[in-house]
Amino acid sequence: MSMSRDDRFAAMEAALSLSFGGEIKIGGNYVSVIRHDNQVYVSGQIPRVGDTVIATGRVGTEVSLEQARYAAKVCAMRALALLRHELGSLDRVSRILRITVFVKCSEDFSQHSEVADGASELLHSVLGDAGIPTRTSVGVYQLPKNVPVEIDLIAAVDGCTDASPP
Repeated sequence: MSMSRDDRFAAMEAALSLSFGGEIKIGGNYVSVIRHDNQVYVSGQIPRVGDTVIATGRVGTEVSLEQARYAAKVCAMRALALLRHELGSLDRVSRILRITVFVKCSEDFSQHSEVADGASELLHSVLGDAGIPTRTSVGVYQLPKNVPVEIDLIAAVDGCTDASPP
């Protein structure tokens, strides 16, 4: 019997030695997830676990490529945790349609795609082929909380209707 996506998510939490249980906090006048028809939009996620930002700095100077890839994995795990909370199970995700990966980097850093690969590999590990999205990765000057990576995503889901207002 194969593992459910929720089981693979839990296994990835264990592999990363992190926990994404409980509420994922947001810091502003917005919502972290919006459902519309069969799509779910997840706001930008930074590499934060609970109240702890796990990486800060600029990729290519203070942050190595491997540290940035790890930060991208944490961002992707946060997005999946939000999807799981919203849908009840990651098994309801039909496909991750798109991710956008923002990389705060030095002016000569050009490995944005390699940073984004951290998130892409994690999504594929948890969701299988449904976790292979279209993707854009861009270098930026600054991100919230001085983090090196931020990721947002759009997912297609089974059996979704518009969310009721809070």
